[in-house]
Amino acid sequence: MPQVVPMVGPVSLDQDLRTLPYVPPSMQREERRLTRYPPSQIQSHGKTDPMRAVRQSTQAAAMPTPIATFAGMNSTQSGCGCLPPDPDGDVGPNHYVQSVNSSIKIFDKTGTALNGANGTTYNSFFSAVGATTPCGNNQNDGDGIVFYDQLADRWVVSDFAFPAFPGVLFYQCIGVSKTSDPVAGGWWLYALQVDPANPNYLGDYPKFGLWPDAYYLTVNLFSNSTTFNGVRVYALPRSAMINGTGAPNPGAVAFSITPANLGDQYSLLPATFRTGSPPPAGQPEWFMDINSSAVAGTVETQVFVRRFHVDFATPANSTFGVGAGHTPDGTIMVNGFVDAFTSTTLLVPQTGTTATLDTLGDKLMTPLVYQNLGGTESLWVSHTVNNDQNGTGPTAIRWYQFNVTGNTIPATPAQQQTFNNGADGLWRWMPSIAVDAQGDMAIGYSVSSSTTEPAIRYAGRLASDSLNSLAQGEAQLIAGGGHQTSRSGRWGDYSALSIDPADNSTFWHTNEYYSATSSASWNTRIGTFRFPSPLQLTSVASRMTHGSITTPPFFDITFPLTGTRGVECRSSASLGAGNYTLVFTFTNNLTSVASASVTSHDPTSGTGTVSTSMVDSSDHHNYIVNLTNVSSAQYITVTLNSVLDVTGVTGNVVSPQMGVLIGDVNASGLVDSGDVFLVRQQTGQSASNSNFREDVNTSGLIDSGDVFLTRQQTATSLPTPP
Repeated sequence: MPQVVPMVGPVSLDQDLRTLPYVPPSMQREERRLTRYPPSQIQSHGKTDPMRAVRQSTQAAAMPTPIATFAGMNSTQSGCGCLPPDPDGDVGPNHYVQSVNSSIKIFDKTGTALNGANGTTYNSFFSAVGATTPCGNNQNDGDGIVFYDQLADRWVVSDFAFPAFPGVLFYQCIGVSKTSDPVAGGWWLYALQVDPANPNYLGDYPKFGLWPDAYYLTVNLFSNSTTFNGVRVYALPRSAMINGTGAPNPGAVAFSITPANLGDQYSLLPATFRTGSPPPAGQPEWFMDINSSAVAGTVETQVFVRRFHVDFATPANSTFGVGAGHTPDGTIMVNGFVDAFTSTTLLVPQTGTTATLDTLGDKLMTPLVYQNLGGTESLWVSHTVNNDQNGTGPTAIRWYQFNVTGNTIPATPAQQQTFNNGADGLWRWMPSIAVDAQGDMAIGYSVSSSTTEPAIRYAGRLASDSLNSLAQGEAQLIAGGGHQTSRSGRWGDYSALSIDPADNSTFWHTNEYYSATSSASWNTRIGTFRFPSPLQLTSVASRMTHGSITTPPFFDITFPLTGTRGVECRSSASLGAGNYTLVFTFTNNLTSVASASVTSHDPTSGTGTVSTSMVDSSDHHNYIVNLTNVSSAQYITVTLNSVLDVTGVTGNVVSPQMGVLIGDVNASGLVDSGDVFLVRQQTGQSASNSNFREDVNTSGLIDSGDVFLTRQQTATSLPTPP
């Protein structure tokens, strides 16, 4: 049965973050990561990889270089010098919000810090919650997460808090912005006890997923540094948290899975989405994970899948996985891989030191990306693997695409690859994956070797590339200027790659690196890139208002981009006879268009000119072209010259051929008795979405005037299409 976990809050934070009192973070370092099995219990039956010499990759390198990069938070600004830094971040329409292991920092899109050079500590941010929980008692301790909710135009930030570990008071602290402005727009603050029935359970390595019905959260449960107590998943009441409502407090719906029911699994990952259509109504949330075996070198071949259906009205109706043990709903068989650990996870070499770095190669890495593109539903995810099979090393990035259309769990992936850039000898780890609106995919990650400093790179593929390959190769976000000498080896624990909702095509990545060699004086970097793509025209429509009807405010006749030609059959009462407004809609926002021109395909009598044209000020995806003196009974095309979109792509765009034939309400190409009949049939009706073509004179009422105008055009026709 699910548990309903009350949440402390909502607590209203109405103060501009720049005016919050500074509350310093706790001065802590995580010396050892919490894992499914303690390192001392892990056996090894694989042989150690020889470290291959680094060589120039022969793989094609068409990956776009960064558009821009700027400095994120560093260890000094964080105030705690924590290892690892836990860099995370997301992008909204006007901001980039970064989280590190103590603080959040908010930037505009040029890299200007908006909440001070040192950002805002989590202790300051959550202080309004009050001292009844560690969230408001200056005991925030890291594993910060931030994401943008594009459905509501809101921001979510979170970290965990506790006074001591082991201990008896563990909370997840969560803030949801009241507006789209994360600096001055106010926040709703909440505190969620990890497991009230087991107050000694720490919720480690929290991960979030955005879904229409809830914010989903997963944690690994530990009662001490060597005792794994299972995993716990939550559905948080998204709508209530956004609006600051609850009766009296919002409650989360939670399930726990015991170690016995997990086997070698842990670190479940909830799905989140940014581009494409939302999930179908009623689609349960997806979760995925892999094994983290007690025996290093084990060849794994499975990705486990669970679904979470939440019912906040009747929580007992909520389900997670199968049965009381919450076993997977399905298992996907993948190409064999080896988790990136031996008797230790400190495997990644650096130049100039014997100190090695943590791979975190025992779990799927955030995010698990859901995308619904043209009705095809996919899940994309990545993780680090150890090529400790036949001595082929070093670590590499494994990624997958799974087709889950119609709530199905496939037997095998749609595509998968272990990426090592042509076996160039570099160690790649700490991946984060994202997919743009065209279905192009990229992964950002760390890279290092015994002869190179740790750096930040990314690789990707176009939707049109051959399957199972990052065919665009690799590019560098920033080179490392030094390395980490701390023997803790902690690195990451994650990175973040996300898609800009302003254009659904620009990738934003943040990750860790060192500008100079030190024990723990880390840096982070934030950078952007995008794939070049052709200008993407999605629709062309003729737009008119009909009388005084304001719901909807206009009626569009959309012209098919291919195949059958569309026909405009109306003569506008408001625009005047022969005047038309065309709306061109593009995938990306437009920056400018040099000019527009009209071409008649009836050279003997066709007329028409462009009177004005402009980017739609209310929606930059649209370009408006106003035509005048357009004669009936002809085909026309409109050309937009030197179109420039926000991705920097430019070119000319030609509309499909559009028929103009007044009275041709059935779009047959000939005005005849069938058109007159259709108009008469609707006489006396107000124009609506279903009959507006019959309102030929666009008066808003279908009457004898429309019948007369249609009869007047009887026997006129469009010319033979060119």
